[in-house]
Amino acid sequence: MAAKQGIFTKDAFQFFRVLKRHNHKDWMDAHRERYQASVVQPLKKLLEEMAPAVLDLDDRFETTGRRGANLSRINNDIRFSKDKTLYKTSMYLKFSAPLSGDQDSGELYVGISADSVTVGFRIYGGSKRKLSPLALIAEPRLATNPKWLVQQKTKLGKKYESYWYSTVKGQWTKNSGWPTKEDWPKLRAWIVRKELSTAAATRASFPSDIAKIVRDLFPVLKYVSLTD
Repeated sequence: MAAKQGIFTKDAFQFFRVLKRHNHKDWMDAHRERYQASVVQPLKKLLEEMAPAVLDLDDRFETTGRRGANLSRINNDIRFSKDKTLYKTSMYLKFSAPLSGDQDSGELYVGISADSVTVGFRIYGGSKRKLSPLALIAEPRLATNPKWLVQQKTKLGKKYESYWYSTVKGQWTKNSGWPTKEDWPKLRAWIVRKELSTAAATRASFPSDIAKIVRDLFPVLKYVSLTD
């Protein structure tokens, strides 16, 4: 599955470092071709390399390459945000399976930024947690199998970082470690991930290395957010 040569070059990470210092439209407009060549096209190539392994896990995964569905957007939505920075200094390749209604399922993802690469699973409860998979899918399963979270910590805890978010007085609060069954009703988001060096992304083995992580974490995504 590995490509003959590395998909990413060092310029992908250098691009984000410079963008962080020159985060304005004039600079971005002048470097659109570099952005496409060093960031967007490699992410699309990585999608192409990974799609067979991802679909082998579950053929419902989105792999069409649509912006927003598989590729994150670099433009910040500043309409309702206090942060008026125009551009994000990271981008993500995401794999998720659609759910009915307005529910957002969990994602398997690869993220690249100026100084790191992250690979993992994440899920967010959205504005109406009671209508999210966290409440509708995961909670009933945890009620019948309360040891599941402990089992995942035992299985994955030495290889992967876990953290989750709750809300305290309306503010999102990060909690390190693995959530417990007692934590779940107040859990608003959960991330399990591994951080890699930027050099790892330039190696020919990068797609197959990521595929191993994705296979490790897919059972977590499936349990908390996918119906059979």
